[in-house]
Amino acid sequence: MELRTADVVIVGGGPGGLSAALVLGRSCRSVVLIDSGHPRNEVTYESHGFLTRDGIKPFELRELAQEQMKKYDNVSIVNDLVKNVENKKGSFTTTTQNGTVIVSRKMIFATGLKEHLPSISGLTQTYGKSVFSCPYCDAWEHRDQPLAVIGNEKNLIHYIRLIFNWSQDLIVATNGPAVLTKHERTELDHHGVRLVETEIKELTSTDGELEEIAFADGESLKRKAAFLVNTGAAQATMLPEKLGIRLNEKGAFETKEHGRTNIEGLYIIGDAAKRFTGLIGAASEGYEAGVTMNHEFVEEDWLNKV
Repeated sequence: MELRTADVVIVGGGPGGLSAALVLGRSCRSVVLIDSGHPRNEVTYESHGFLTRDGIKPFELRELAQEQMKKYDNVSIVNDLVKNVENKKGSFTTTTQNGTVIVSRKMIFATGLKEHLPSISGLTQTYGKSVFSCPYCDAWEHRDQPLAVIGNEKNLIHYIRLIFNWSQDLIVATNGPAVLTKHERTELDHHGVRLVETEIKELTSTDGELEEIAFADGESLKRKAAFLVNTGAAQATMLPEKLGIRLNEKGAFETKEHGRTNIEGLYIIGDAAKRFTGLIGAASEGYEAGVTMNHEFVEEDWLNKV
């Protein structure tokens, strides 16, 4: 068993965790960032909306950040999985799957969410390649193409309106009776959006590129891409709950400003706290949390020497 100490442990090596690590590292704090190497967006070919890095491959973004971090010898990036965290006597004890134990003054969870895709044949082959969840990330590349909205949630009409912004050649496949009011159905008719409530049999594709949506009644509709209303995204880890942080009604961990929580010294940022932040939003939250946390360190260290 390896025993280490640090000012802060960061769990999660996406843009949020890496940004926080950079700020804290540059603030002369000892940082251990732990990441499993399997982010939510690992199935994605390109990431968009990140200023100066639009279209970058997700792993390339991580590699660039990790390479730049190497000049900070007070920042360690560990490829491992956090198995347990305990909060005792004002410090956090983190145990990893490989047996490393790290005692830290403070802690940041930037662990994000994990998908639990609906059971539709052909979806796993197309998700991240031609079937997506975030239009701000992927809709521009498929603008004006034949698109589909797949799903059936209470916010369905709002998601349809959103996707319609990028293409008016749109169908809605609810895979069963649609949760739509009579007025909302009239809206779809008025905008020329076809609603298909028949059960989806299969998404047919070649090399992950969507070609057709086949339905149980034998009908098939040609589509170039599709957007899922709900990917079943849930917390990647429930360790913050073990520490005493509750989930709100949206399935996000409850936080205060700057990522603070009701546990002193514990921060949660990014999708784990907001459900959706985007890459640049997560990076911004990491920066903000890093600055706020360092101010806490400064005040604590100053007062301890009085």
